[in-house]
Amino acid sequence: MFKRILVPVDGSELSDRAAQASLALAKPLGATVVGYVAEPMPQLPAVGRPPSIVARENELHDQRIAAHARKVLDQFEQFAKAAGVPFEGHFEQAPLVDQAIVDAAEAKGCDLILMVTHGRGAFGEFLFGSHTKAVLARSKLPLLVLH
Repeated sequence: MFKRILVPVDGSELSDRAAQASLALAKPLGATVVGYVAEPMPQLPAVGRPPSIVARENELHDQRIAAHARKVLDQFEQFAKAAGVPFEGHFEQAPLVDQAIVDAAEAKGCDLILMVTHGRGAFGEFLFGSHTKAVLARSKLPLLVLH
């Protein structure tokens, strides 16, 4: 059935739910869980900022998000080890998180994407958008959504 499950995570309580659910699904299937963190690119600098300051801010941004991604993926890996489920962790910066999730699932040979949704409703989606809804629209792979 499913052999490689991509699970986008961000370290939130909701993503911990996705991690645990993916491991519970993967174990009886003998599947590998692929944890994935997509972090945003640095913001565009304000006009007139010195290039040296912008470069330093970008470097600090890269260090912060890499440390955050490592922390999130290390925790996920510990959950996977405790559950006895094979695990791979991947991280990248991406301008569009939902497209990065779809691209990562394809690049890593996954056959299922498992995500959580905040369930904000129509007004919340209008204000904040929905990565889950965007992934559903962009992906050809099955998407399991937890609410």
